[in-house]
Amino acid sequence: MEYILNTNELRSFAPELRAGDRVVLSGTVYTSRDAAHKRISESINKGEKLPYDLQDAVIYYAGPTPAPEGLAVGACGPTTSSRMDVFAPDFLDKGVVAMVGKGERSSAVCDAIIRNKAVYLCAIGGAGALASKCITACDVIAYEDLGCESVKKLTFKDFPLTVAIDCNGGNIFVR
Repeated sequence: MEYILNTNELRSFAPELRAGDRVVLSGTVYTSRDAAHKRISESINKGEKLPYDLQDAVIYYAGPTPAPEGLAVGACGPTTSSRMDVFAPDFLDKGVVAMVGKGERSSAVCDAIIRNKAVYLCAIGGAGALASKCITACDVIAYEDLGCESVKKLTFKDFPLTVAIDCNGGNIFVR
């Protein structure tokens, strides 16, 4: 099945999505990788203001390179998602609706996806230059000192993804 969705529709559509479905996604997405996840987690633990609201947020595990002329970002492919597995269950429990990355997730993350009626979407690895053509805006919103790993607010336009883990327990990585 193929779904053409905006990020603000993911919460209501998550129960319908099944592992293996294709999603063409548009809307607001936040980049965050290892170092940014650690800082966000520390802010959560200290009760500090977060760079963005986690409720219904979509996180893209990516570190876009600087934009060449005419594009919002340079290469912007997914990073290996399992590196964020230590943080993901807490982020999901705080309201994150979807994560975009590549590769398998831990059983704790799978359980949190099911518990929170969220979804894990996979982007094609190794196609960062192609992915950048589906990003129309990019603004650094936190941790500028992290360079390409700073937290950025992106605007996706028809970004092709595959549902890898759904909120019903479906998982393309389980045989």
